[in-house]
Amino acid sequence: RKSVLEFPSQLEIVQTRDFEAPIQLVFDVFTKEEHVRRTIAPFGEQVTVCSIDLRVGGDYHYVFVTEDGYECSFRGTFLEVDPPIRSVQTWHFDGWPDAEAVESMDLQEADGVTSLTYTLTFHDQAGRDHMTKYDGLESNLDNVDAYLRSLLDEQGTFPG
Repeated sequence: RKSVLEFPSQLEIVQTRDFEAPIQLVFDVFTKEEHVRRTIAPFGEQVTVCSIDLRVGGDYHYVFVTEDGYECSFRGTFLEVDPPIRSVQTWHFDGWPDAEAVESMDLQEADGVTSLTYTLTFHDQAGRDHMTKYDGLESNLDNVDAYLRSLLDEQGTFPG
């Protein structure tokens, strides 16, 4: 099950994906350190920092290191936190100091399936122009999907 990637405007990237898991668990996997640490690095890179202060005005910071030693550092501040359906936060990748964005996560559950709508909105075209590859976003959601399945398998509650 792959996500759908859309570009509703020149500054927006929207990714949607369904997970066969309850909404609260999906929200937790995206927002709690013990889960994010296991899923945030898209290609299995080593996660060296994972801190999340999940409240309006709270900050997050993730760092993972690639095999060749490149440090990928992401940080931001939560603007909106409405568990388990929505979070909105600023998004900053240290490798692109001029790229400011806001990311949001919206979740809806129906019949045991939670639908994610992830939106990344850049402040300007210069920032948006950095984003030329989407395999990391897709791979991150693959990680989340596999991790959710493993959690549900452990609980013996995975459907099918």
